[in-house]
Amino acid sequence: MFKNFHGFHLVEDYHRWKMNHRKSKNSLSLKIVKLSLAVVIPLILLCLPTSFFGIEGLSVVEHRVIAIFAFAALMWLFDAVPAWTTSLMVVVLLLFTVSDSCLWFMKEGGGEAGVGKLISYKAILHCFADPIIMLFIGGFIIAIAATKSGLDVKLARVMLKPFGTKSETVLLGFILVTAVFSMFISNTATAAMMLTFLAPVLKALPADGKGKIGLALAIPVGANVGGIGTPIGTPPNAIALKYLNDPDGMDLGIGFGHWMAIMLPLALVLLFIAWFVLKGLFPFKQKRIDLKIDSTHEHSWRDYVVYVTFAVTVLLWMCDSITGVNANVVAMLPVGVLCITGVITKRDLEEISWSILWMVAGGFALGVALNESGLGQHMIDSVPFGQWSPIGVIIGSGILCWLMANFISHTATAALFVPILAIAGMSMREQLMSLGGVGTLLIGVALSSSLAMLLPISTPPNALADATGLIKQKYMVTVGLIMGLVGLLISYLVLIVCGSNGML
Repeated sequence: MFKNFHGFHLVEDYHRWKMNHRKSKNSLSLKIVKLSLAVVIPLILLCLPTSFFGIEGLSVVEHRVIAIFAFAALMWLFDAVPAWTTSLMVVVLLLFTVSDSCLWFMKEGGGEAGVGKLISYKAILHCFADPIIMLFIGGFIIAIAATKSGLDVKLARVMLKPFGTKSETVLLGFILVTAVFSMFISNTATAAMMLTFLAPVLKALPADGKGKIGLALAIPVGANVGGIGTPIGTPPNAIALKYLNDPDGMDLGIGFGHWMAIMLPLALVLLFIAWFVLKGLFPFKQKRIDLKIDSTHEHSWRDYVVYVTFAVTVLLWMCDSITGVNANVVAMLPVGVLCITGVITKRDLEEISWSILWMVAGGFALGVALNESGLGQHMIDSVPFGQWSPIGVIIGSGILCWLMANFISHTATAALFVPILAIAGMSMREQLMSLGGVGTLLIGVALSSSLAMLLPISTPPNALADATGLIKQKYMVTVGLIMGLVGLLISYLVLIVCGSNGML
């Protein structure tokens, strides 16, 4: 995170808290047990006969992919190590065990049928330079430039001003402004910045009033829900789009503007519901709040380069269906302009959240392994997806995803669910049409992840808000449960209606 960023100290505190939290819940002996299970169980799966899985024609390569998938699931679930390291390890395992450039003895065996179809090592490595990764890099570059130019502070000050000084409208302002920032800047950075602006307000409110609790919770709720609004708002969105827009797969052609046309109104509805929930549960004792957002940034001509580049990029993203320029290509515009003008330097590039990109790339690599090895097709042929209840698959996957995402990384949850559900969706395409199609299934996973905000460990914005010391866990659980259940209900209704009318 860029060091001049407002709230950088909060992000640093969060990372220290995350490390300490992982250490506290994973004593050395427990960590050894978790890591042992995450290694031993996949090895057991690897040693079982292929007939055990009940998939006809399963090859040795596909067998290995199943074991690696189990390894990823267990590592992400146990959280014994950072999630991005698991993703990176998944890529390494795939390269050395199932790629066409794997170790020599891995290319042998399998009896008369042979080892099976080896996966192109280039296809696996291409996951690090997938167009979706480029889209995120463009978003990160814009976020860094906005911080350097003071654009983030200016926007926050301008956007909060119309909400006046009435406590309840200020609450709405923080919810909506946080959401808007989280559509283009990482949820963690957004929450840290907005909490920095909110800190003096919280100190000025009466100690015995509940309003400050609502304000503190407004930041994580706004950040988590706001991420729904754009494809770059949160990694699960991009993971879902990767499969929905795959030219060799579903090829639905859902663009940046197309996504926003549906998801932005949905996010706004959920944000207003959050406002009513927060002001109802945590009424203000003080009816007036005076906001003061200062900036020490010194202006230069480069600031105007950032302003124009930011505006043009967002406009091109929203109008991609009109211009015909893909959103992933548009993301390269700010990279080129801001680097050539010196706004972004070599040092700034080091501030990009590479761990997020590696995390997403690992999820993509699992998908490549499922498809390229033939395991995906064998699952379609062998597993009777067509006999499953479509509504059961959609609702069941959404609830399960929401539950898991409250305890493990949202990105890891999507990386596990989306590749499998993409396979199920392809084989259930006809049955799903009346419920909005495969889009409902995969986008539902992304939305379920974003709506998982029960606990401080559920999302970085939750942890940052919890660090204020104002929020008892029962308050966060209450708000998270309401927003999760109501959000899932409304989100799936919107997806089903839009999908059924050919809007997805």
